[in-house]
Amino acid sequence: MTNKQQLTVISTDKAPGAIGPYSQALKLGGLVFTSGQIPLDASGQLVEGGIVEQTHQVFRNLDAVLAEAGASLRQVVKATVFLKDMNQFASMNEIYASYFGDHKPARSAVEVARLPKDVLVEIEVIASTDVE
Repeated sequence: MTNKQQLTVISTDKAPGAIGPYSQALKLGGLVFTSGQIPLDASGQLVEGGIVEQTHQVFRNLDAVLAEAGASLRQVVKATVFLKDMNQFASMNEIYASYFGDHKPARSAVEVARLPKDVLVEIEVIASTDVE
């Protein structure tokens, strides 16, 4: 007898819909795996502004997707940040820190040649609903 866990597709209209063949997030047991969030609002419009405005929107999207899965940023155990320009790391990092506070999940940050819709930042996270 196997003890398989059910995979749940997470979808919310409070964050932009997927712009390709993927889900906003998947939940497996107590783990939530988000797809990379870019700075589109819930209607799919690109947020105007630079790295600060775009990073704020990415976190609003992550908040919405995690909430739909029954999780929060306080439960994030791993984050991956993709930046168009590593020279904007400090600005992104300041906004990032404001959302996590004293909670400091493991993180990777990489510069990439190009992101979807030519945005400046994309962030994906893994959260665990088994932690407080």
